[in-house]
Amino acid sequence: MPYLSGKETVKELRRALSNPNIQSDPLRYRNTVLKVIRAMSQGVDVSDLFSEMVKACATVDVVQKKLVYVFLCCYAHLNPELSLLVVNTLRKDCLDPNPMVRSLALRSMTNLRLPSLVEYVEQPLTAGLRDRAACVRRVAVLGWAKLHNLQPGSEIDGAVVNELYSLLRDPDPVVMVNCLRALEEVLKDEGGVVINKPITHHLLNRLKECDTWGQSEVLRVLQRYRPQSEDELFDILSLLDSSLVSPHPPVMAATLSLFLSLCSSLPAVSQAALERVRGPLLAACGSGSREMRFTALCHIQLLLRSIPGLLGEHYKRFFCSYAEPAYIKRRKMQVLVELVNDENVVMILDELKGYCTDVNTDTAQTAISAIGRIGQSYSDKCLEILTGLLGLKQDQITSAVVQTIRDLVWACPQCSDAVSSALEGCEEVLQDSQGRQALLWLLGAYGERISSSPYTLEAFIDGVRSETSMELKMELLTSTMRLFLCRPAETQDMLGRLLHYCIEEERDMCVRGQALLYYRLLQRGIAETRNVLQLRRSDPSMGVLIGRPAEPFSQWVSSFNTLEPLKHCSVEVESTSRGSPEHLASIPKSNADLPDDLDCRQLEMVHLGSDGAAQRLGCPAGLPAPGAEPSVTLSLSPAVTPEEFERLWTQRRASRSEQESADEGDDGTWIEDTIRCGAVPHCSPQSLHAAMQLVNIQTLAFTPSHSLPWKVFLYTHTWRADASCSTLVLGELLYAGELNPKRPAEGETEGNEQTQATADGDKDVKVTLRQQPHDVSALRVFLSVLTTVLHTLSSEVESE
Repeated sequence: MPYLSGKETVKELRRALSNPNIQSDPLRYRNTVLKVIRAMSQGVDVSDLFSEMVKACATVDVVQKKLVYVFLCCYAHLNPELSLLVVNTLRKDCLDPNPMVRSLALRSMTNLRLPSLVEYVEQPLTAGLRDRAACVRRVAVLGWAKLHNLQPGSEIDGAVVNELYSLLRDPDPVVMVNCLRALEEVLKDEGGVVINKPITHHLLNRLKECDTWGQSEVLRVLQRYRPQSEDELFDILSLLDSSLVSPHPPVMAATLSLFLSLCSSLPAVSQAALERVRGPLLAACGSGSREMRFTALCHIQLLLRSIPGLLGEHYKRFFCSYAEPAYIKRRKMQVLVELVNDENVVMILDELKGYCTDVNTDTAQTAISAIGRIGQSYSDKCLEILTGLLGLKQDQITSAVVQTIRDLVWACPQCSDAVSSALEGCEEVLQDSQGRQALLWLLGAYGERISSSPYTLEAFIDGVRSETSMELKMELLTSTMRLFLCRPAETQDMLGRLLHYCIEEERDMCVRGQALLYYRLLQRGIAETRNVLQLRRSDPSMGVLIGRPAEPFSQWVSSFNTLEPLKHCSVEVESTSRGSPEHLASIPKSNADLPDDLDCRQLEMVHLGSDGAAQRLGCPAGLPAPGAEPSVTLSLSPAVTPEEFERLWTQRRASRSEQESADEGDDGTWIEDTIRCGAVPHCSPQSLHAAMQLVNIQTLAFTPSHSLPWKVFLYTHTWRADASCSTLVLGELLYAGELNPKRPAEGETEGNEQTQATADGDKDVKVTLRQQPHDVSALRVFLSVLTTVLHTLSSEVESE
């Protein structure tokens, strides 16, 4: 047929469909109908041919019937009155001896989607449920779901529901799965299909007969069932064991989701199931389908939240290939960050270093951010890579590196010395506002260590009139003020010029308001300015925590095998496009494990050394009684690196073995004490870390909870109001008792006094402290604060 417009095409097709010569020739008639369908698929409106196509459905040619039914289902809603002419033909076809014709007629009747035809469809659907052909029963079962969806407010006959329940035992597995789907739709208002013990075991025994998606549907529905006994639970788990290692990812994921749902009270079984799916998960990560790989990576991130070392030996499987899209590379790098340990850190960092120069900007920035995340535990190796990337002198790479370095020194202040020497000349390469904003923050925070910081800031100030970013102007104001406090002679003139411009010429009210604030602050004096602009060089909510706490399965099991992991990343690589870190640190972070009523007011940190405070907190054994002591405060700065802590702690051990009798010396002192708070090891590491941060005690390292022996290493600095010097206090908490002590039953007699004493001893946490230089009163203050925090956490855990 030559090319014609839409209207001409319809006229030509109408003439052909009405031509008696074509109608008498079955092959030509079928080809004409095929041309109508082709024109419809090309977007031509052929709804005017509805009456001619209704006549064409009266044929014995099955192919022609399929084509006509496709047309009728597409345009029936535009011609509801003419659609009544098709009902008789469809009902007649439902009685055809050919099962394909019967199933085709039933499917077409339900796909017409006309409420006026419902009364004509019910009887053929009821008959189709009892049809001897499986293909007809499949269509009839789903037809009832379509009928209910067409009229959701109507009630379906109870006999039909009973018939659908009976078809759950149909010999055809597709009919069985379709019945589950239909009952889910029909009984949606009642909670879906009812799953009892006979149905559960019947579905499990026939699970292998279903196809991949049928098995997934059955396993999803079975999550509602709860076994009545432990023996039944393990019988069900035995039936599911083979599906847990299925080569089909949908079946494996649905089985694991059912496993975790059934074993919510058996964490050991859940962990064994997660270890068994390592192979199928790794196979899914190597699938040829990009969508399958992405989904598998998202679910792997969920599993790593509970078992961080689950795939540690297979970290090379998450190396990125060149042809992979950026979104898959990003997820793989997020997984690599979680798999880092002492054995593979060098290999992973070398691999990430190669991604930093990727042609895709997002991939390169994600790799640099991943190196920064790893740097919180392996700072030396990561800083070497980051400073090497600065030497490439590329705008996008330099910007991402400077932002990552800013985040790294915020989390790990001990890296500041190495960073200060690497920032020279970066301002010449940086072009984007986010990178320059990060550089300004670093210049304000560590300007006294960077020799060229005043000259760098002066270049920014000279070009402030052409600057369009409001955030960068505000950061420039803050950084210049901070640098003025430590290097006033070099910064005074440029600060005056900057304040004059921002107050007199700047049009942005936010920038002008901040400049006025700093100007009036300077009028109050340098001491007041220093108190307001005193920079926190580290995030008090972050520390160099060795190890990653494992989350319980219950926190994410409900989102497993859903779209939720695809929308939200479980462990995000920190974004490099954000403002100054202290601005975000001021936003409180929610922590479900941290007690809401942790009251530290009784510590009275300002006057903790007074008599009243000492009487409330008590005096630990082995220390002198508190007298009229000057006020003592605790501080987190200067920071202590893990290496320095280990050196000082090892030195304390060595000195103790050499001089056992000398508890105190000129260079320091150490004590050992016990605190009765046996529930503290059950507290999550996040809660312990956050509680210590509230009173300016830094948690440096810890062992995982629910493991023996349980240890925590911490430190702080004590400052006295009457002295300019400070003392460093290193501490170790050690708990070697039982994690799950057995409680006596009600009415059961207690043991003898010696047994009771032994049980009470299991609740003691041993505290070992090392102080340098020697200051007993400050040490007593620290131990009192530590005792109060541990008692508060222990009481919260015991009350849960």
